[in-house]
Amino acid sequence: MTTPALIRSRGTLADLLSGRSNGIGLIRLCLAVGVVLSHSKPLGFGAADLGYSLTGRQTNVGTMAVYGFFVLSGLLITRSARRTGVIRYAWHRALRILPGLWVCLLITALVIAPLVALREHGTTAGYFDNPGEPGGPLAYLRGNWWTGVEQYGIHDLFIQSTPWGRKTSTSVFNGALWSLKYEMFCYVVVGVLAATAVLRHARRFVLVLTVVLYLSILQDWVATGRISGPASTAGWTFDAPLVGPMGFHYIVYLGFLFALGATFDLYRERVPISDVLGIGAAVALGLSLLVGGFFVIGLPAFAYLLVWLSVRLPRQVHWVGRKNDYSYGIYIYGFIFQQLMASLGWNRWGYVPFAAMSVAVAFVAAFLSWKLVEQPALRLKDWTPGFVARRSSQRVPVEQQTAVAEEPPATPPATPPVQVGGPTEELPQQSATLVPGR
Repeated sequence: MTTPALIRSRGTLADLLSGRSNGIGLIRLCLAVGVVLSHSKPLGFGAADLGYSLTGRQTNVGTMAVYGFFVLSGLLITRSARRTGVIRYAWHRALRILPGLWVCLLITALVIAPLVALREHGTTAGYFDNPGEPGGPLAYLRGNWWTGVEQYGIHDLFIQSTPWGRKTSTSVFNGALWSLKYEMFCYVVVGVLAATAVLRHARRFVLVLTVVLYLSILQDWVATGRISGPASTAGWTFDAPLVGPMGFHYIVYLGFLFALGATFDLYRERVPISDVLGIGAAVALGLSLLVGGFFVIGLPAFAYLLVWLSVRLPRQVHWVGRKNDYSYGIYIYGFIFQQLMASLGWNRWGYVPFAAMSVAVAFVAAFLSWKLVEQPALRLKDWTPGFVARRSSQRVPVEQQTAVAEEPPATPPATPPVQVGGPTEELPQQSATLVPGR
């Protein structure tokens, strides 16, 4: 008897996610748009994020999008770290995150904020007085330059002109950047595991780490004494170099999702891609959101669902993100322009028009960021300092170099397989932000 296609496993992750033809680009784009749609409610109307009430205050659409970014980043970044040297890996990660972030911060502090000051106060006088003091534009740049958000606002801007400012009595220009330091933290951990050969020869360590983090989440959930509701936020913080305060709570939750994605990659030959598991994960996720238990049931189900969709989405959509990846730009620019539009009163037409305009403006900003900043920066991914290149070439005697150059190969070289890599490698410039990141 033939096993029905729905029940039969279609293969393993190693078999089915080994090339550029996958749905990760579309998924990441949808996650970035989800963040903008979710933020449209608090930034435009001072309300809770999209989906917060529907999920019993467990989570919301924007936070789930950040969770999704961390799962996919764990899978892709681990794959990248296994295939490149540590220095090259660090260079690729820096190129993908920092240039786009730096330009966004500069535009915010030196272009958008002065214009906001001009509109709110009728003058820019005083804006650049003592700019390095807390609340000043240079302090904003310095505090956020290395992905840590140590200063959210600039002076008193947006406090009286936006729903979020009036609700919180704080100046916030780009709250979406909060997740980037946790992303960078995960990058550093993966880099250390690659440098110590754990990824190649002791992958069980990552599996154990994932289990430990999950057990911590389970204990956290049990300690709340309720099925639904938000997870406990109890925990401590510490000041990390360059990025500032980091919450242990977020390290555990986001670290678990990143580690789970890494585990999927490291054990890719044992991860089945099954439609039954994919549909089951979707059902489990939905029930956990509606009934409760999202953090212990929904999170791992969501992670598998994303991996399953990466393989099972129709081939017709696999082109999304292959040459142009706008997801990072949407993530880092969406918040600031939503605040700007809210201050201009563009929210007066209601949620749907405001959300639609937010997505459209974020896409335009992401397009410009990709074409003018991110893509040009990524062209440097294979750059090697001159002295390193000369040293490498000197390792092979000149006579051997000539002989190799003149001697034709005995057989035609085989076409190298197309492989899935990290955001700046074989998956053409797909980042891991997500973000927030995400």
